[in-house]
Amino acid sequence: MPQSGDLVDFFKPSKWALDREETTFANHGWSNKDMDPVPPRLRTWTTWNYISYWVSDATNLAVWELASSMLAIGLSWRQAMPCIAVAYGIISVVMVLTGTIGARLHVAFPVLNRSSFGFWFSYFTVFSRVLLSMFWFGIQTYNGSQCVYQMLKAIWPSIARMPNRLPVSANITSSGLLCYFLYWLIQFPFLFVTPHKIRWLFFAKGVLTPIAWLAMVIWAFVKVPASEGLFSQHATIEGNYFSWAWLSAMNSALGIYASLSVNIPDFTRYAKNERAQYVQPFIIPIAFTLCSFVGIAVTSAGIQLYGEVLWDPLLLIDRWDNRAAAFFASFVFALTTIGTNISANSLGAGNDMTALCPKYINIRRGQILCAIIGGWALCPWEILANATGFLSFMDGYTIFLGPFAGIMVTDFYLVHKGRVDVPAMYDPAGRYRYTGGFNWRAVLAMIVTVAPTLPGLINSINPAIKIGYATHLFDIAWMYGFVVASLVYYIASYLFPAHDTYVDALISADDVMPIDKQYEKDRKSPTETIQSGTEGEDKKSVNVETAEVQV
Repeated sequence: MPQSGDLVDFFKPSKWALDREETTFANHGWSNKDMDPVPPRLRTWTTWNYISYWVSDATNLAVWELASSMLAIGLSWRQAMPCIAVAYGIISVVMVLTGTIGARLHVAFPVLNRSSFGFWFSYFTVFSRVLLSMFWFGIQTYNGSQCVYQMLKAIWPSIARMPNRLPVSANITSSGLLCYFLYWLIQFPFLFVTPHKIRWLFFAKGVLTPIAWLAMVIWAFVKVPASEGLFSQHATIEGNYFSWAWLSAMNSALGIYASLSVNIPDFTRYAKNERAQYVQPFIIPIAFTLCSFVGIAVTSAGIQLYGEVLWDPLLLIDRWDNRAAAFFASFVFALTTIGTNISANSLGAGNDMTALCPKYINIRRGQILCAIIGGWALCPWEILANATGFLSFMDGYTIFLGPFAGIMVTDFYLVHKGRVDVPAMYDPAGRYRYTGGFNWRAVLAMIVTVAPTLPGLINSINPAIKIGYATHLFDIAWMYGFVVASLVYYIASYLFPAHDTYVDALISADDVMPIDKQYEKDRKSPTETIQSGTEGEDKKSVNVETAEVQV
């Protein structure tokens, strides 16, 4: 039987401290094994892994819903498709620029941005992303629960008549809570898959999801020929309003992956080499534009069949009579949502929490905390039911993400020209301390960029507050933030260079990291013949898997 002393010990911080592991950079106390540069044996992501990753991510609910919602605001498919293609073309370039930093340095976003923001100011970017990730984890989990509901309804239609034992104030029904719990439970084991192995989930997604989406677009064109549905749909807006609606739609498309464009190094640090992730500017615009076309085509068919714009594919599936088709389509969307939630939210939160508290949290613990806090403590069904203004604020957070990406790209490629000191990124008193841990150039760029867009953010939260034409700047917040922050940061760094941060050549982790012994073992044969004694004596076979070597 547990003693009271055991219970007290359970809540002591020392009980939860991570075991000391053999790392190079944990000596300063600002890292653990998960935050250390990725050793060679774990650099396993190839070009095909990044292709399957982006194909799987392109086929998610948010991409479908964004494309379909463009029809709802009055754009035609001919106007929406170029808007989508341009947006994903832009974000793909930023993605490969930030991704190359991770692939070259083999460090995560929370670590590498210390070189541009300063050791302590970088925690602002990290903490803000933790909050975003947890909120969106809960919201995506709720979206996944809707997929589970459609799957159960396809098997047991009676779930639609399941008595509701919860009050109206709960903002969720008994069947909804059941489906939410089931989806959360199904999703939870995937959090224990290490980042360098999770690529197989994206591979499975990348194979199954396009099949389902292709089947849906074929269904749409069979039910409603393109001449009667898609091609007959025209824009309902024009003039100045159309121009700003088009730009706003493009900013929304950029916003979907604005967060991932900042933390893509969390994945590219596992690349076998830099070239492995160079495929991103090619695969992202193609995959996302094609998937957006599917969403638009199926939504156009839904307008003709059901007389309303069903921009949520699950609402469309709910109208189907074919239960087998409804189950398969819902299953694929559920799988897609799991992959997206892990890549865009869970792993990002795990990396960021690890950087915030490396003594107690590693990536796995961070993901579990994200699942518990984001999945249950934040009650996402309450957020979706009651907080339209809050969701607008979350969407409006792109006013910060654009500058984040701009400063990171400008600092690495234009200011320091790729010559950075990786070991110094782990030292709070090192060369990236700048002024008290803050790079004032990055602070200035953030203030100059974010301040003019705040009125638009306020208006999006509360439309009753009129701000006139200032709202248009918010409509292009990500593009404005990226460009202006980059210019301000570069000019400030050029006029007032931080000389202490410059090095003659890249100092990578591989230059100072001790030999990865396991990697070296894997490169050798299971047994080695070792010459023992003097010439002519018998040779002994030694198993290098168990042999101890003293250096």
